Amino acid sequence: MRWCVVVLCLAAVSAIAQETTQNQNKDKKENALRGELRRESERVSDSCKFSFKAIPMCGYTLFTDHPLHIAAGSMPPQNGFGLGGAFVWTKNVTNWRLSWDVDAITATSGGAWRAGGYMKMVHTPHPKEGSPIEVDEPGAGSTPGSSDAPSNKKETAPFHHPYAVFNLYAQSISLNKLNYFGAGNDSSLAGASLFGMTQTIVGVNAIKPVYELPAIRKINLALLGEISGRFVNIRGDHGQSLPSIETLYTNTTAPGLTSQPAFVQMSQGIRIKPATGDYLNLNYVGKFEEFFAPSNSTNSFLRWTIDLDHTINLYKFQSAPVASDRLGPDSCDHVNERCPKYATTRNRNGFVGARFLLSESITSATSFVPFYFQQTLGGQDINSNLSLGSYQDYRFRAPNILLVQGYAEHSIWGPFGLKFMADGGRVALTRSDIGFSHFRHSYAAGLTLRAGAFPMVSIMFAWGGPEGHHNIFNMNPSLLGGSARPLLD
Repeated sequence: MRWCVVVLCLAAVSAIAQETTQNQNKDKKENALRGELRRESERVSDSCKFSFKAIPMCGYTLFTDHPLHIAAGSMPPQNGFGLGGAFVWTKNVTNWRLSWDVDAITATSGGAWRAGGYMKMVHTPHPKEGSPIEVDEPGAGSTPGSSDAPSNKKETAPFHHPYAVFNLYAQSISLNKLNYFGAGNDSSLAGASLFGMTQTIVGVNAIKPVYELPAIRKINLALLGEISGRFVNIRGDHGQSLPSIETLYTNTTAPGLTSQPAFVQMSQGIRIKPATGDYLNLNYVGKFEEFFAPSNSTNSFLRWTIDLDHTINLYKFQSAPVASDRLGPDSCDHVNERCPKYATTRNRNGFVGARFLLSESITSATSFVPFYFQQTLGGQDINSNLSLGSYQDYRFRAPNILLVQGYAEHSIWGPFGLKFMADGGRVALTRSDIGFSHFRHSYAAGLTLRAGAFPMVSIMFAWGGPEGHHNIFNMNPSLLGGSARPLLD
């Protein structure tokens, strides 16, 4: 049954495309959707020739083309690899660009699944005469070293401001295998247990750039806001080599284990991406979140986060790829409604960087942070971010975390690259315990694949911690350059 989704999606693409191709001469006027499906059918037909050399381009087209394509990507750690289908549609109306992404995937093993719908509203008013001319989001949606990669240079045309973006989303995800080792920086492998989780998120967020004043425009300031509803259900995971969570832990040692009320999450913040030239990219985010459980105030808490990322490009006009605010997770039509071409260029590209992350939670004397909303370090977290890779996934969990990372990536041939990471971090049960003492350390190195708009793939080997080494494979669930899905913690 898990493969039915993939088979049905491919059959739908083929059947609809064949029908539209056969009927295109009959209909003098074809609607926009039919026209897009016909053109996609033609592109698939051109790419998928019966030859060995055509395999890479055929696969690239099937996984990235529009409006229908195969959706693929890693599920959160321990839950396998997902395959399914995605539908993408874009429409321009007066002063707005509207886009819709709908996708669903199921894991090839383990029974995990994810389904969601994501709508973007990009405000695109006509510029006033005499306004400054500037390109928004340099490097977004591109692959370093490809002929399609835009530069960071100022352009003379066309005019493009970083206009406001509104996101509406509804997503459900079911995960059958998540690790819980207990809370705190001193948790042990002996406390390993498993649980399952289903979470539905419905909400809206906004990104409002502030560029009216020249001084503010230089730092590329944007205001962030979000409100969403979160509905979580925690269940045991039995029949595994590790015990189910309820056999080792109680509501005291795993807060929120016995009941999971509905939450209203609100978030406010700022983001700064200063214009620093061709080599240096800065991305600073600060936000404050409120998690409010109307039916049970003991589950309510506050959280603030500072995330400072610094990237230095090693070669001029070859910037590290970044996610675009204007594209959905299944989209890659950055400039001309087309995905960047898959290229096997031998141009050199590379970058080095450093990241500082600090997140602390605030509770009252009678409230706590549910364990399923506590952020984690070790392996990959529930959003598939890599940190302290030599440890097991979700290894350290607490309401407060501190992480320092250094990373470097360089091309070796075409879309393939080498990546190295070194990081240190810790979690803490109380804010007063957070600091640079008792740091856990880890290193990771491996191969990356960044090809056009194809989801980024990484194969990493991590070592350095006292608990052994860890092999990590990840395919990003979003197309390269597309925005991320709602965070799960």
